[in-house]
Amino acid sequence: MNRLLFFSLKLRQLGIPVQLVFIFLCLFCFPALHAQGAFTVVGPDGGDARAFASVPGQPNHLYLGTTNSWLYESLDEGATWRRLAKLDRGDGFVIDSIVVDSAHPSTLFVGAWKNTDDGGLWISHDAGRTWHETAFFKGQPIYALTQAPSDPHMLFAGTLQGVYRSSDSGATWTQISPPGSHEIHEIESLAVDPADPGTVYAGTWHLPWKTTDGGKTWRNIKEGLIVDSDVFSIIVDPEHPHIVYLSACSGIYKSENAGTLFHKIQGIPTEARRTRVLMQDPENRQIVYAGTTEGLYKTVNGGKTFTLMTSSDVVINDVYVDPGNSNRVLLATDRGGVLTSNDAGVTFTPSNLGISERKITALLVDRNDPTHFYAGVVNDKQFGGVFRSVDAGAHWEQLGAGLDGRDVFALAETKDGAIVAGTSHGIFVLGAPADPPATAGDPAPAGPSAGALIWQPRNAIANTLFKTATEVHRGTKVNIEKQVKAPVVQFESLVNALDVSGDVWVAASHYGLLTSQDQGATWQGGPVMGSGDYLSVTAHANDMVAARDDSVVISSDAGKSWFPMGMPTVLTHIHRVVFLPDGTLWLGAREGVFFTRNLGKTWLWINRLPLRDIDDLSYDSDSKRVLVSSRTGDEIYAIDPKTMTWVWWPTGYQIALIRVAGDRLVAASLDDGVLVGPKVPPAPNPPVDAPALPPPSGK
Repeated sequence: MNRLLFFSLKLRQLGIPVQLVFIFLCLFCFPALHAQGAFTVVGPDGGDARAFASVPGQPNHLYLGTTNSWLYESLDEGATWRRLAKLDRGDGFVIDSIVVDSAHPSTLFVGAWKNTDDGGLWISHDAGRTWHETAFFKGQPIYALTQAPSDPHMLFAGTLQGVYRSSDSGATWTQISPPGSHEIHEIESLAVDPADPGTVYAGTWHLPWKTTDGGKTWRNIKEGLIVDSDVFSIIVDPEHPHIVYLSACSGIYKSENAGTLFHKIQGIPTEARRTRVLMQDPENRQIVYAGTTEGLYKTVNGGKTFTLMTSSDVVINDVYVDPGNSNRVLLATDRGGVLTSNDAGVTFTPSNLGISERKITALLVDRNDPTHFYAGVVNDKQFGGVFRSVDAGAHWEQLGAGLDGRDVFALAETKDGAIVAGTSHGIFVLGAPADPPATAGDPAPAGPSAGALIWQPRNAIANTLFKTATEVHRGTKVNIEKQVKAPVVQFESLVNALDVSGDVWVAASHYGLLTSQDQGATWQGGPVMGSGDYLSVTAHANDMVAARDDSVVISSDAGKSWFPMGMPTVLTHIHRVVFLPDGTLWLGAREGVFFTRNLGKTWLWINRLPLRDIDDLSYDSDSKRVLVSSRTGDEIYAIDPKTMTWVWWPTGYQIALIRVAGDRLVAASLDDGVLVGPKVPPAPNPPVDAPALPPPSGK
């Protein structure tokens, strides 16, 4: 008793009201259990693809670089892919340059960059099984890498500092551009004369340069170019090296005298001026493909005319043409992954089986069928939206119709089985094209194909306002407050979270908090106490709780009115709130995991949980555990709310969300798609209550 009194006085000294006593939970007698089991990436297929390379003499053997440090391999010319290696423990390295040694095809060179002050060069001598990073370039972004066609021992690398050369297959490097040059730096592209390794072309973020003496002297080759143009790609005709093609921000250029004079190629519209890659057909040198930020263009007459071969929505980073079958063309694209053509670019189809580079921001497991997954993605525009798997991640189909390229930040399931999405611009319900607005009791779509489903907007805000009116009562004019309907407006704000599990739906958005009593046909609400930017929301019967970064509000009348909830003063960034079936409210924040059994009058802190910066909390009703994850780490925790013990799993990936499908964990990674993990242990029986102790002094 004396101990409790002592800590009570300490809390008063810290300025914490008695009615908001903040009780820390110290669980030294309940150790955590490290659960075993691997996590497997299951999709959705696709994402950003950056660069191709093929094994000389083996056109079916391809490598693919991505924007997430991963290198992929295909043994069937891009029909299927597998993850070969992650070049760095960190995510976000863009692999733009891959060279397969023409003399020793088991040797691979990969250049990568992350930003303007991070990158490197990695080398493998066993076809990608093991790698080592070259110390010389450690921390240097590499934007270009090539091998001399006539001397495989000679390699060239382009960095922010200039052009470097290795004469011993990458063992040592020397800068061949003038050190500290104010002109020959920020190298974006490189090309080497097919017969003379001393003749090198270098494209910078400003203009192109050329050396014919191995870098002793350089000259600017800008004649005919619009000045101040990023030079993205340079190619030299291997049969006629005096023919040089160059692409820049200002368009595509061709030189017929080895770069002495360029002339701009006409035929590509100005909006497609960012041509990231040029690729000659190895069988017909008059055919050149131009991969642009506005689609793929093709010339069959050496650049006299160009034809658009794809949609202008396709952003192309690289082009591969089969040297033995020029009808086979592959594109590495933003968002769409790999696209493949078997008719020389007339038609393309996705070829992403095994590639998973999606950024998952919403994850839902169907409560009635745990083999049905829904994943919402961002940044993928028409290639994104929502993906669905009906076989536990083995195959995926895109559900994008009706979203018009919107990012998806929340997915939720109604009690009747309908799927609801919160997007960057409003709320949508999945259904058949002819479906009227959903009403209570309507069954959910059961297993139709993706083509038979469309997202339908549910964004009508129909608020009721109080308006002063003058009426005559018993001969006297009196002013009264009357409820009137405000004009209906369309809601287009970003939606961070949804709870549609009850009769009243609730949405947390940048605009504020909205509720619907007619399954989304109309919404009421807006800013709460003058604030929007709500990140999370949860409902339990008529009780609703919503969180902003710095505060939490509560409603006891299903969202009709909201009030501030008492919070521990130590909280600085709040990310997630979730109700358990018994009405206990859990909260995830920068400082860890907290819960209250009395709607905020007192709070408990799980002090020994070795995880902070909590981004996601969810409750699994089958295992009766609270699932916890943080974007800053790769670990997942499952807490038994009765015993306050937990099990945890290292995943090897940065985790954004964690759910349970049947008896297995399902996670959404930040950049690697959906992961399926090990089984969740059953809840202990009978449960044992954990002790709650007062907080340490000064905490």
